[in-house]
Amino acid sequence: MTDEPLHKRPEGASDATVEAVGKVSEAFEAIEEVRGRLYGLHRLVGTADLALGEAVELLRKAGHDELADTVDREMVGRNVLPGMWTFQIVEAFDAGYYADFKRIDTLVRDELMGGQRHVYEAEMKTRERTKGRRGHEASPADIEPDDQQAENQQMEETA
Repeated sequence: MTDEPLHKRPEGASDATVEAVGKVSEAFEAIEEVRGRLYGLHRLVGTADLALGEAVELLRKAGHDELADTVDREMVGRNVLPGMWTFQIVEAFDAGYYADFKRIDTLVRDELMGGQRHVYEAEMKTRERTKGRRGHEASPADIEPDDQQAENQQMEETA
């Protein structure tokens, strides 16, 4: 049902099974995005804390020692959640919820798709692409060298 052997539906797998496994993968992809946002939170809070430390020094240089002391004491190095800095939040998420979700995603895919990833999407690509049309190739191996150059030029022009 798909042009790509890497994403081939296992023998006997029903449409309902392929759709269900695709939905599990879709859910896990959302969790991957959450994980990225947590790392973004970690980086941004760290950046803010370092900037606040610099602000404390600037307040001191400007003669606002009492206010600098308050900002330093109240906010610099403060926990984001009770007892936790952001690196601890990320580590707890990675070791707990994320690791369990990843294990379940792999288990479902291994049990029902023989470990094949994105079978649902690959079949959708086969159904929806316009066969024989540039930009609708089944795989990178199907792109003619002249087509690849045109594709690269088009990408450069839109960048």
